[in-house]
Amino acid sequence: MSKFVSYYRVSTQKQGNSGLGLEAQKSTIQNYLKEIEPIAEFTDIESGTSKGNDRQGLKDAIQYCEKYNAKLIIAKLDRLSRSVSFIAQLMENDIEFVICDQPQANRFTIHIFSALAEQEARFISERTKSALAELKKKGVKLGSPQNLTDQSRANSLEVRKQNAIQNENSRKAGALIVSFRQSGKSFYQITKEINELGFKTRTNKPFHQAQVKTLFDRYKII
Repeated sequence: MSKFVSYYRVSTQKQGNSGLGLEAQKSTIQNYLKEIEPIAEFTDIESGTSKGNDRQGLKDAIQYCEKYNAKLIIAKLDRLSRSVSFIAQLMENDIEFVICDQPQANRFTIHIFSALAEQEARFISERTKSALAELKKKGVKLGSPQNLTDQSRANSLEVRKQNAIQNENSRKAGALIVSFRQSGKSFYQITKEINELGFKTRTNKPFHQAQVKTLFDRYKII
């Protein structure tokens, strides 16, 4: 039976409502493992821009995996790292890891997903800085949301959470579709493969060939 070492990462910011909080990660891993208990758990509180090699919890988790021939299990790939080079190094060192939200991912798809996570982290930083600068130019006072009720905050957070999940799935599927298409695969073959990998549409259904073509047209120029 496979042995697992679970790894969690949270930032210094509150992440409970984002789906990336500590309890959410633990629940995702427990649901995946079912009756199996991890032989060890490690947690880091770090910035998402950290490349991983300065995280003591991750170092300890990797050493534990090597010592006990265990698999590293994480809720989402970006909880491990948003650095393509770091994830590639883990793979080259034969560290086997399981991604709960993409259990069918292979070495090829993991490289694509890590590249998307790294790019998204850079885009988020750039968009945030640009938006804050624009608001300051307009004289908007930041950090004082007096006009928001608890209910409106909750509704807004839920909408942003659902949009983020849907957008992330679309980006991942779109990147794979473009890559598969560039390698010469037909849309029929691509549709079959992304369904086997567990991707779902916005309505949580398997992809049809027409939907795959639509995503290809959307992401092929990005």
